[in-house]
Amino acid sequence: MSVLLEFAMFPTSDDCRDGASVSEYVSRIIDMIDQSGAAYQLTPMGTIVETETMREALEIVEKSYEALGDCERVYSSLKFDIRKGKSNRLKTKIASVEREIGREVRK
Repeated sequence: MSVLLEFAMFPTSDDCRDGASVSEYVSRIIDMIDQSGAAYQLTPMGTIVETETMREALEIVEKSYEALGDCERVYSSLKFDIRKGKSNRLKTKIASVEREIGREVRK
């Protein structure tokens, strides 16, 4: 099974913000994901993580929140794409679209 989790999490309280930037706090989460060994892709609007189970994906969400435990208020947005019998979709979904784009260009 492949669980793709796309999420954004960051503090919204003044105690954990230095002006408009929250990169210091987002980097805590990315470091934790990197150390977990899960495949991931950082994007300007969030992070996409691929795990083999929903439990693993939810553990990443929980650990992300714990990484911001010193913040009074945290915002999070999550989306899931769960598919049985597949793996490595973080790369293969993009490759599939790129192949289709290549077909259109050649026509």
